[in-house]
Amino acid sequence: MIEISPEKVVHVIFESREGRMGEAELVAFIEALNEDEKAHLTAIAWVGRGAFEAEEYEEALETAYNQANVPTAEYLMGMPHLAENLEAGLEAMGVDVTGAEEDFL
Repeated sequence: MIEISPEKVVHVIFESREGRMGEAELVAFIEALNEDEKAHLTAIAWVGRGAFEAEEYEEALETAYNQANVPTAEYLMGMPHLAENLEAGLEAMGVDVTGAEEDFL
């Protein structure tokens, strides 16, 4: 269902919260994702923000593809509470990222 690795999502969460990479590097990381990964990252953030329910993930994903009119990194970096939204989205989708989180600690 989710076509982006939990490790990549955790990487964005960690870096947007901890800022060990500069903002430019995080933008470059997000922009280096393929189009599917970018759409899934956006859809996960929307689920976490409450714009869509977990059961509406496919609709969120379709919307992410259809409304991708600004660079994904620019859009996501402008989203208040990006890290929290991504965490909540993964949790709502039932994705366990415990192992991926340990890699960043």
